[in-house]
Amino acid sequence: MESDTQSKLGSRYVLDGDVVITYHDRIIKADHIEFDQETGELTANGHLRVSGGPNHEDIQASHGTMNLNQQTGRFYDVTGSVGVKNTGHGMTYANSNPFLFTGRMVVRTGPQQYEIYEGTVTSCQLPNPDWMLYSGKFLVDMDSKKAKAQNSTFKLMNIPLLYLPYVTHPVDSEGRQTGFLIPTPGYSSTKGLILGEEMYWAINRSTDLMVGLEYFSLRGWSQSATFRYRGLGNDFARAHYTGLQDRGIVTNGVYTNQGGEDVTFSGRHDFSARTRVAGDDEYLSSFAYRQAFAESFSQAVSSDILSIVYGVHEVDGYDAGARFDRYQGLKRTAMPATPTTPAVPEQEIHIFHAPSLDFSSTEHEIGRSGVQWSVGSSFAGLSRVQPNFSTGGLTQRLDLHPEIAYPMSFDGWRLRASVGGRETAYSRSRQTPYSGLPVELPIALSRADVEAGVDLRAPVIERTFDSARVEKMFFGYDVRHTIEPEVTYRYVAGIDNFLNVLRFDDIDVASDTNELEYGVTQRFFVRPVKARPCVEKATRGDQAEDLDEDQGRVYMKERRGDSKAKGPVCGSRELISWRLTQKYFFDENFGGAVINGRRNIFDTTLSLSGIAFLTEPRAISPVISRLRVRTSEHLDVEWDFDLDTGAKKFTSNNVMLDVHEGNIFGGISYARLNAPGRFFTEGVASSVSNFNQLRLLLGYGSPTKAGLGVAANVGLDLNATNSAMVQYGAVQGSYNWDCCGFSVEVRKYALGSVRNETVERFNFTLSNIGTAGNLRRAAALF
Repeated sequence: MESDTQSKLGSRYVLDGDVVITYHDRIIKADHIEFDQETGELTANGHLRVSGGPNHEDIQASHGTMNLNQQTGRFYDVTGSVGVKNTGHGMTYANSNPFLFTGRMVVRTGPQQYEIYEGTVTSCQLPNPDWMLYSGKFLVDMDSKKAKAQNSTFKLMNIPLLYLPYVTHPVDSEGRQTGFLIPTPGYSSTKGLILGEEMYWAINRSTDLMVGLEYFSLRGWSQSATFRYRGLGNDFARAHYTGLQDRGIVTNGVYTNQGGEDVTFSGRHDFSARTRVAGDDEYLSSFAYRQAFAESFSQAVSSDILSIVYGVHEVDGYDAGARFDRYQGLKRTAMPATPTTPAVPEQEIHIFHAPSLDFSSTEHEIGRSGVQWSVGSSFAGLSRVQPNFSTGGLTQRLDLHPEIAYPMSFDGWRLRASVGGRETAYSRSRQTPYSGLPVELPIALSRADVEAGVDLRAPVIERTFDSARVEKMFFGYDVRHTIEPEVTYRYVAGIDNFLNVLRFDDIDVASDTNELEYGVTQRFFVRPVKARPCVEKATRGDQAEDLDEDQGRVYMKERRGDSKAKGPVCGSRELISWRLTQKYFFDENFGGAVINGRRNIFDTTLSLSGIAFLTEPRAISPVISRLRVRTSEHLDVEWDFDLDTGAKKFTSNNVMLDVHEGNIFGGISYARLNAPGRFFTEGVASSVSNFNQLRLLLGYGSPTKAGLGVAANVGLDLNATNSAMVQYGAVQGSYNWDCCGFSVEVRKYALGSVRNETVERFNFTLSNIGTAGNLRRAAALF
């Protein structure tokens, strides 16, 4: 006990003037306190303050009474908080669920229980909170970790907005509790009036479940569920389900039902540091359902689904595993031929590995010879189903791929020579010559090859530019330029039956080749001249020793006359990186695998670029360019293109720019694709994939800062006519106060006859509480 004056009569103390009583983990302060040490009774008057406890409780009152032994009390004219602490520089939240309250009277009925009469509750800083709940009585129970009230009123800016017959508020750092969320209304031009409700179930500290139901006045009922589990280490599981019971829609006199279900699951469990199982799976009943009801444009137009479950055991550079996977790809959209004809059924490709048993190794040295060996192998059961073709049951495939290599280095040069072989056996094969649709033959097939390769890397050529002129040109930075050339020769021979192989994955597109790949990577590094934080080696006078690269740290030569010591460039960063590469094919027919007038995909073309270019025998590939410029943390530019010098065109040309400075942000992306079409091999009339698209984003503000925020984005199809040029667009506005915010968005989808929709979304966010509304974070612009 501390005070200016004290007196004692028996066990009763009378304390006056800046009284401070410390009792276990709590501190009691007041102007005047009378305390009975024997009974624990305490009466306090004037600037009473009780603080402390495991939840950072703080009560300020005009006067009150307490029993320290029983940990009860009664306080009057109260302002208090739970989960808020004073750091000396102001108030800060001690957990994710701060709880601030006022009351005419607060009764402490136990160590962790309070009753608040004629009071308010908020998570905003007092005395002028942006929002609060007012009720005649609140019950706060720290043991059950919640506050609750009946017949409360929600006030925003002290204006009553909503009556709540029953409400709860978490008051602990965990903060998860079971309950119903605030209903979410909305409107869509194709769905009509939308009304949704969700229930959250906190199953235990590691698991929860959310179940929701929405009603679309023009379409029907939509349901959703999300399950989450987080275990020890890397263990986790997450499942999400959405579905719609569609009443259908009539467009141009044609009835279309776009209902369906979409289920995703991902998870992982580690049995040990070397053994684990993992999965990432999705089931989609209809691509039309995704196109019509997906919230994001990228998901709505996605036409590929890959599901995989695998287990693997790793030890000493070897791994053995088993995997089951399923690929589902949309081949043609389900568009009606004319407005008066029914829609064409969706045509899809399904490919299965059921299962694949895999074994592989890293490179292992043979004794101390320097020669390294490695192997990759698999045994798989395969199936493929597509329009008008299906393999008969499972096709068995055994693949064995050993290799030996000898890496060498001398004077900065690095060379890796390798030789290997591959043997692949199939239980079924494909009929040749091709005549339209694939024809499967019940005849076994064996494919074998020999492989050789040389990978040569020259020493990195580098130069540092550190003159005063360079520093002025680059705003006070030194510049280092590096050039990294590389050449790879690869030879594969023996695959004379490429056209007889059924196609399931990348193993099946191995072909003969005799090729040379050559490329160069250039990089520009910059370092601020005035910032040389790492000094390890001194210089003599104005002479500077040349320093080499050491442990990945880049050293730069010191300017003449600089008396400072020279050291590693700890403040350096990459300004520009530019990689150019190309392949020359000595075998233009790839061992007879090329078919004129069709899109040919081989493993050697896939390893160079994801853009197809081979429709006839050719000796040279397109030039592959990947350029990235990052002038600062606020500006990022990337330009990637594939230039086909034979066809004299860009098969792909992509430019991306991202900028953010303070509250201003923006982005531009341009995508041009003019390559052999995805369906070229099936004889579809359009043999070229021809896309020309532009994406724009511009905004001001931040979702976590107070004030106004506005943003807009748009996607344009530059090949379309003016009326069909806009594929999607959105405008969003928001305003954030100190601890609450409101956002509204109008979004437009234009996906042809499948979807032409305008959606209005909003949300209202209470800091540290949650968000009410139908504008999801994943769909928001910022």
